Amino acid sequence: MSDVTPTSDPSCSTGVLEQCLESFTTELTSLGYCAAVVRQKRATARAFARWAVGQGLDVATIDDATIEAFLADSGVGRPTPKSNRRCTLARFLARLRAEGATFRPEPKRDHSYAALLQERYVTYLLSERGLAEETVASYRLYAAELVRHHFETAAGPAPAPGLDARAVQDFLLERTRTVAPTTARLVATALRSFLRFLFLCGEIRLDLALAVPTVPTRRQAGTHPYLCPEEVERLLDACDRKTANGRRDHAILLLLARLGVRACEVAALELGDLRWRSGEVVVRGKGQVLEHVPLLPDIGAALALYLCEGRPKSQCRSVFLRNDAPRVGLSPDGVGFVVRRALARAGLRPPRRGSHLLRFSLATTMIRRGASMAEIGEVLRHRSPETTEIYAKVDFEALRAVALPWVGTGGGR
Repeated sequence: MSDVTPTSDPSCSTGVLEQCLESFTTELTSLGYCAAVVRQKRATARAFARWAVGQGLDVATIDDATIEAFLADSGVGRPTPKSNRRCTLARFLARLRAEGATFRPEPKRDHSYAALLQERYVTYLLSERGLAEETVASYRLYAAELVRHHFETAAGPAPAPGLDARAVQDFLLERTRTVAPTTARLVATALRSFLRFLFLCGEIRLDLALAVPTVPTRRQAGTHPYLCPEEVERLLDACDRKTANGRRDHAILLLLARLGVRACEVAALELGDLRWRSGEVVVRGKGQVLEHVPLLPDIGAALALYLCEGRPKSQCRSVFLRNDAPRVGLSPDGVGFVVRRALARAGLRPPRRGSHLLRFSLATTMIRRGASMAEIGEVLRHRSPETTEIYAKVDFEALRAVALPWVGTGGGR
């Protein structure tokens, strides 16, 4: 059982738990759980509350260990799986903490110099580089490995012992020996970023980011898969707009196909980002930059239909919500799943089936119709022309479609 202190007034704990139980039930309903599921989860939380009072526990000391003790004591003969009850009680504990009924544990913080260095690096990536949290998490993962090798025993600012160009290259080789090329490129990019940070903040005397070799890639050798305009329309038509799911998916696919937005940008859209009067959408682009893209008529109509006749009631401000409880905003992976499901419905089987497929398709369609690289980069909101070249690669058939006729003998065209 949890190492907790018994309360001298069990009736006080009973009253607090009953009050939190009511707010917990309200929360479940607001998240879109059906009445039967709400009753089941409420019953689990009530059984836990009665057990805690029966054990003479002070509600203020209830924690994760208390939940595990309850599950161990009452796990026999329960129809609901233990994992489901644990998930329900974890949410109930979060409700107790949100209302101040029980203590929120202070996270254990590592005050070593290596840990503080990693925290400074994360702050640098977020505030100065403006990277997304998912990217920062990936970079920190690989930076932490380098820190363990060269900064674990450091007591303060000093040149990292043994960290030189050879050590950097050996580190990269060891981490990428058995991984896919895409992962190897990520490791190299993260390592280059961390080493540049170390140089800028004076931890190392040389910019060892220059020592990180470029991971060979063949992405310039072939063309990216894409859908032709007829296939894009077929994909959009595969959404059943008579259902809430279909209305949501159709609006998402239009944003991806017509504007070339990224999955993470679709997931980050909030209701206030739809500027109906000015006819634009505020997109949270890379580097935490707010960008304004046009709210095209067909996209506006699809969004209006979803918001009025498809979006579940929720306090969440995200535009696109899960249709099943808990009704919270879709994640970028959820947006990718919408694309894959629509491709399956439309009977389309391209080599790659993620949300970026529609971004590639838009670039390819634009270059087929004679758009310049600068125009494509502007639509896709690229900062570098080199990035646009990657997205706008097309096959020879596409190039022939936009090539000027050759001047033949006699000067005729």
